[in-house]
Amino acid sequence: MAHAFSRPRSAPGPRVVAPDADHARPRREPVGGRGTRTRTALVTGASSGIGAAVARRLSDEGDWRLVLSGRDPSRLRAVAEDASATAFAADLTLPGADRQLADFTLATVGPVDLLVAGAGVGWAGEFLDMPPHTIDEVLEINVPATLRLVRLVLPGMVEAGSGRVVLIGSLAGSVAVRDEAVYSAAKAAIGAFADALRYELRGTGVGVTHVVPGVVDTPFFERRGTPYRRSRPRPVSAERVAEAVRTAVVRGRDEVYVPGWLRLPCRVRGAAPGLYRRLATRFG
Repeated sequence: MAHAFSRPRSAPGPRVVAPDADHARPRREPVGGRGTRTRTALVTGASSGIGAAVARRLSDEGDWRLVLSGRDPSRLRAVAEDASATAFAADLTLPGADRQLADFTLATVGPVDLLVAGAGVGWAGEFLDMPPHTIDEVLEINVPATLRLVRLVLPGMVEAGSGRVVLIGSLAGSVAVRDEAVYSAAKAAIGAFADALRYELRGTGVGVTHVVPGVVDTPFFERRGTPYRRSRPRPVSAERVAEAVRTAVVRGRDEVYVPGWLRLPCRVRGAAPGLYRRLATRFG
């Protein structure tokens, strides 16, 4: 069960790469009347998969100024050009990369109104076979890197009294998936973080949305080392998840499952955990 662009690394990821001058879009003055401005969205994991689909969907809205971040400069630039966005290639696990991204966004397009945290990486296989450095990578990208970036952009939202943080989770984090122990743990942490942060932000005007996709038709599975071979559940498109993100932002939803029927196994697990575990053991 997965959600977004990931890429296994045998060596450290690329260093922070600022966009070319001719690709950067300078900060513009507010439009639409006094006291109003075009909204700004920052999307991570935007090199491909869900992040790229979200960037294109927000671009279709026509009223977002977009900054996109990802680890692959060439693919990120292609998505940014397609979405009329500004690209900032960065490996957010590197020291200071999150601060550079946040500062660049503020200087280029202004305060962040919407953060879509879509950066993620997975690994499939038995936990006893998982290399220690891969454990660190899966946890670091999915959890600390995400939390650090939220911590940087959130004060501006609270000060403005508006904004939304969208955290891309996974069904694996809600029900746990065999051979994805560390990924399941990381996404469970994101789900708990979303709930706890939402409680803290009550009354501030800032919302938190947790998006829970099931199997998504992206390069995620190939890059995690094991392709998806099951006939069911069938993968959904990244564009379908992106539309769910857009709807959640517009309607202020706290939690969204894609597809919606995924709520059922989560409810069964919550109401009858013993039964769910027996079913999961039998059917995988």
